[in-house]
Formats: sequence, C-alpha cells, structure tokens
Amino acid sequence: MHQSTFTPMRTAIVDDVPNIRSSLKEKLSYQPGLEVVFTANNGRDFLEKMKQLEPESLPQVVLMDIDMPLMNGIEAIANGAAIYPQVKYLVLTVFDDDDKIFDAIKAGANGYLLKDDKLVNIIDALTLITEYGGAPMSPLIATKALRMLSSAHAPPGHAEDADENVGHTGDFALTRREKEILGLLAQSLDSTQIANKLFLSVHTVRKHITNIYDKLHVCSRVQAVQVAIKHRWV
Repeated sequence: MHQSTFTPMRTAIVDDVPNIRSSLKEKLSYQPGLEVVFTANNGRDFLEKMKQLEPESLPQVVLMDIDMPLMNGIEAIANGAAIYPQVKYLVLTVFDDDDKIFDAIKAGANGYLLKDDKLVNIIDALTLITEYGGAPMSPLIATKALRMLSSAHAPPGHAEDADENVGHTGDFALTRREKEILGLLAQSLDSTQIANKLFLSVHTVRKHITNIYDKLHVCSRVQAVQVAIKHRWV
C-alpha cells in the first residue's frame, strides 16, 4: 500500500509581540497543508533559529514583521536573503508608508501585507509566493507601490528598464481573459476577488496571473500594472 508523500508548506513567523506570534501560529497550524517550523521575536532571533535547521527543514516562506528590537524585519530579510536564497519573505506589518514598502522590496521581500488583512488573504499570499512565484500585496500597498514606482522616488531608469524588457513583443500575445484579469489587477483586486468576479477558481486565476507575468517579462503585480498603464491598456 502506497503512503502519501504530501509535504506541507513550511512557514516561520517573526514578530516581537507574543500575542500576535501565538495567535498567528495557532491559526496557521489549523490550516491543512501548512506547518509552522518556528516563531522568532526579532530578526536576530530569526537568524539564530535558521542556523539550527538542516537545509531540508528550513521554512519555505517567512512571515516577517518590520518594527522589532535588536534587528528589524528589513535587516533580517536582507541578511536572510543573502544566506538562504531559496527562502521567500512575506512582510506582515502595520506600516504602509512608502519608505518601508520600498526598503522591504529592495531588501528582498516577495510580498507585503498589512496585519489587518484577513487570514484567507495571508494563506492565499503564502501559496501565491511558494507555488507560483507571485508577489502578493494588499490593495492599498499595491496602489502605493505603483505610485512610488511612477514617481521621482523610484530608482532611476527602473520604469524604462521594465518597458525595454517587453518593448519588442507587440501586444504581448495576451489572451482576452488575461487582459481582463490584468484590468482587474489594476483595480487592486486580489486573486480571490478576481475569481469571484469572473466565476473562476482561484487556481485558474493564479495560473492566468503567472502567464501574464511571463508574457510581460515582469515579476510582480505592480510591474504588470505599470506596463499596462504605460501602454494604455487600462
């Protein structure tokens, strides 16, 4: 008789508030297919606990707070990304200011949610990062990040570089459905909201989003929407 080889998604939680750590761990541990490998109370504690694990036991994605003592989340992501490049980072914080968003993304964050996001959105973001290589963001954060990339605060040449990468593919061969989903992404809808609106499964929507990223040669919602706006598709 065959035994199941199903492996749960390994996560870690880094937050300096004990109640938040324990509550989030409890909620995630009840979710089928999720395993909380460890919790840590700051960036330094996180890196110490990572050192104690074998490579095959490392978390696949880390829920990372920003404002913590000893070592904040942005420093922890930058250090962790250099040592463990296979590990992904999902920022979960109360901060929605432009500097924090930009610094977190620059450090290596793969997604950025606010702590008042619903649990289902956090789980959806974890899956999007680990299974589809997506870059989930709260709608408010996505809007701010898009504005930031379009402003003088964006790194010089960033927007132009993104355009050059996709400038020789005509209409990028997007299907009608992909263009429809891209338009909804531009309205800051998440995968679940898009699925409900179009009467599709979340899995199907995520697959379409992955195809959109591939065709536009981008790696995040913000970049995809930025290209769409520049070409006046939305």
